[in-house]
Order: sequence, then structure tokens, then C-alpha cells
Amino acid sequence: MDTQNTSVPPHAQSRNDGKNHPSHRARAKGHPGGVTHDNARHTTRFTVIGNHLAQHPDLSLLAIGLACHIQSLPTGAPADIKTLATRFPEGTTRIAAALRELEAHGYLRRIRERTPAGRIVTRTVSCNQPGRRDAPSETSEAPKPPTRRTPAAPQQEPTRRRALPAVPKPAYTSPDLLRAATDVLAGLRREDPRLLLSATDAAHLAPGVVAWLERDLTPAAVRRALAGDLPLEPLVRPAAFLAHRLTAKLPPLPPFRAPEQPQPVRHPLRNCDTCDHAYRGPDPHHCQGCAGAELPTERTLPPCLYQ
Repeated sequence: MDTQNTSVPPHAQSRNDGKNHPSHRARAKGHPGGVTHDNARHTTRFTVIGNHLAQHPDLSLLAIGLACHIQSLPTGAPADIKTLATRFPEGTTRIAAALRELEAHGYLRRIRERTPAGRIVTRTVSCNQPGRRDAPSETSEAPKPPTRRTPAAPQQEPTRRRALPAVPKPAYTSPDLLRAATDVLAGLRREDPRLLLSATDAAHLAPGVVAWLERDLTPAAVRRALAGDLPLEPLVRPAAFLAHRLTAKLPPLPPFRAPEQPQPVRHPLRNCDTCDHAYRGPDPHHCQGCAGAELPTERTLPPCLYQ
């Protein structure tokens, strides 16, 4: 009676201690347990998924799989609840709950926008790295190799124009004197085309010409002094050349007269109504050469121009 029935299968032992678990038996025999990978390198049609998503501790398996599917879609593909429910068998309720999980953890953003036609549409933004909104979205295409950027040519700073040398300062200036000085400078180009000046250069040089005119020089004499005996080489900066001449060749002041001697009357500089030359004299309309002479006809010239 104490003989056991060999045809009865033995009772299954409890596996609460974990000794009979397949992985435990495999480790006990010296074989590695767990997952092993037989990987092949993808060259086309693949999507990079971060482990922070694939192994997320709080997302459900449906949410993780749905995020992987949405990240593999090309830009512009529909990813609304109805489209996903048509693609997968989970139904709209479970898919909507999974989308809310992804939205709560930053893997998904849904933005409502108004189209030009006036309709309100929902735009789905997939984030492969939550918190980094400026990262480019992954597509199902193979990543392109980074393009080599050619180093940009160094930008040359615009050359600044050097300031013109200083010119002599007159003791007295008036609009008439400055106008006469500007006329002298404007007429220099007729003496030599290289002495063409801009309006800014003439405004800088005009006080220096006034300093010459107040030394009892006529405008014609100043013009000859500035435009005479020019160098043969090109004048790179004619205004600077003239500023140097105005300073270097400045004539002395008129000689000082003793106090007992009567001081000569200093008449203002005027333009002659007949010959249009500048002069100093008591006559307010005519220079000494044209005063008392007959008015010139079409075939005659003012007497002062024959000198």
C-alpha cells in the first residue's frame, strides 16, 4: 500500500522562491539571460527614437507606441484621433487617452489655428525631445549628411576718409566774403581740371581763402597762387593739396602804420557791376578801372579787363 503510483504525475512545485524561473535556470547553467539583439544598420526608411520615450516610466505602452508612430510620419501627414483610430484597432477612446498622455509629458502639442478661409483646424506638433521646441522634427527619410559650409570671406570695413588739414582762420567773415571765396574755389577747375572740388571741400577751404582776401589780395591773385605751378603727378586729394597751399603760402598781413599817420579807409569787398570782378573801393558799384568809363557795348570789354 505504500507503493507510489508511478503513473500519477508529480505535483507542481511552487516557484515563489524564483529558483525554477527560466531565467534563473539559464543563469545557473552559465547562459546569459534577458534580451539579446540581432541588429542590422538601417540606411533608408527609419526613425530615431530616444530611450527617454521608448523606456518612459510613466507612459502607457499604447502612448509609447503611438508616439513612435507619429514621429515616423512625414510632415503634413494627418495625425488626428479619427485617422489614428482608422489605422489602429484600439478605438477613439483609448487613442484619445494616449494622446493626452503624450501631451501631458511634452511629446505632443496640439495647436488650434484659423485658416485663411476662416476654418478652425488643429495642428499636431510632434516633439522628439520635450522641452526643446527648436529641434528639427524627425521624418521617415534617411538623415542627410551635414553640408560643409565654406568660410565666409572676411568683410572689409569701409575706408574712412581722412580729415582735411586745417586752413587759416580769418579775422572777420561775412556772407559776401565767403561767397567770394567760394567763387574763387569753384573757378579753380577752369585753371586745371584736377582741382575740381566738392561742395563739402569748398566749405572747408572757404575760410582759408577769406584769410587771403583780407590781406588785400584780389580773387584773381588768390586763384593764380593756388592753381599755379602744380605738380605733374595726379592729385589724389586736391582739397588736401589746396589746404596745404593756403597754409604754407599764406601772405603776411599788411604793414603796420604809425598811430600819427591817418589810417586808410578799408572798404568792403564788392563785385563790380560792369566787369563782375571783386574789388575794394569807395564806389559801391564800379571798380577803379570801370568807374567813369562808358558802359561796354557788345563788341567792347570793360577797361579793367585789358590790364
